[in-house]
Amino acid sequence: MYQRITLSNGLKIVCETIPYGRSVSLGVWTRTGSRNEKPQYNGISHFIEHMMFKGTGRRTTRQIAETIDAVGGQLNAFTTKEYTCYYAKVLDQHFQLGVDLLADMVTNSLFHPVEIEKEKSVVLEEIKSYEDAPDELIYDIFFNLVLKGHALGRTILGTPETVSQFNREILIDYLQKHYTPDNIVFALAGNIQIDQVIAEVEGRFSALNGKSEPDLSILPQLEPTIYFRDKDTEQVHLCIGSRGISRKDPRKYAVILMDSIFGGSVSSRLFQRLREDEGLVYSTGTSHSAFMDTGVFTIYAGTSMANFERVVALIREEIAKLRERPVDQEELNRAKEQLKGNLLLSLESTCNRMSRLAKMELFDDPLLTPEETVARIEAVTAEEVQALAVELLADDRLITTAIGPFGKAEATHGGTKSKG
Repeated sequence: MYQRITLSNGLKIVCETIPYGRSVSLGVWTRTGSRNEKPQYNGISHFIEHMMFKGTGRRTTRQIAETIDAVGGQLNAFTTKEYTCYYAKVLDQHFQLGVDLLADMVTNSLFHPVEIEKEKSVVLEEIKSYEDAPDELIYDIFFNLVLKGHALGRTILGTPETVSQFNREILIDYLQKHYTPDNIVFALAGNIQIDQVIAEVEGRFSALNGKSEPDLSILPQLEPTIYFRDKDTEQVHLCIGSRGISRKDPRKYAVILMDSIFGGSVSSRLFQRLREDEGLVYSTGTSHSAFMDTGVFTIYAGTSMANFERVVALIREEIAKLRERPVDQEELNRAKEQLKGNLLLSLESTCNRMSRLAKMELFDDPLLTPEETVARIEAVTAEEVQALAVELLADDRLITTAIGPFGKAEATHGGTKSKG
């Protein structure tokens, strides 16, 4: 199903041919994100992603937008803690245009000082928007404590202080160190053959050279913490959890199932207990983020100040149940069917297929077919899920963070739970 090749300069191409469609999704994936940033340059990966749309030696910002719109395509990008992706989706007859447009942006962007200053204002507004979205801000606070002292714990957007100091010299230096061919995967999925792609990609990325610097950072010791931030909000936004497992860990399918059973869907234990049975929340759920050398398991809930302590107690009660006895076979089978359905339905999109393929290649994971992935999900036992819950959600590993009107609670009740 998959074809792959490494070009002479080290850049990898990976392709999945889907002959029954008309679209091609293609992306440039570079293994750099906020974990690769020095503290004083936090947010630079995300800022560079923005700047790639601000004009090249061949196209203005407007012309980049008009080029993709003229063929009815889509063009976008995103930055994570470990990688940055620039992607396009076009009809198969326009795949050469897609390759050319992405290559032009990634290898030929101008980083004009005037555009840099304008984009600083845009990103600073984006950072401010997070302060007005406590349900998103709480995740940044939580990750910072779970991965305290490590670059993975820092925000992807950066801070007003770090973003304000960016200039062309700093951006180009970072680009040259991290946008190297050995650090890039060009991924495609759709009605395309890799032989049609090789010459197109090689010709446009041949000027890239150099080797990336390995990430040698060591994870600090986990420090269980309780941290509450006072903020004038209508709800308390709460995250409880701890470190998880890495993307390389063979138990990753068990942790995905644990996530699904505990809080990953509307039939999950947390959703049913906190919302349907008790009526204490509108939104709750869990998630597991896997990185190269660790992971983060997060439990989220949003509730009123009056219900806050009750919600925390119920979450801890459900954690204890997950640790103390294996899930029954019916619940496990339901979670497996849900995951299989989500996976296979998502793969009806060429963009999702391209993304899945790119991440496997980018992090040197086996290029599993969907059927092989389903088989690994099916092989997980209830005992494996319980063992992970015992390990990851032990009381002496848990970190609790919350944002809410704790100052009002102090004024009303004569005390406060705030630790920060």
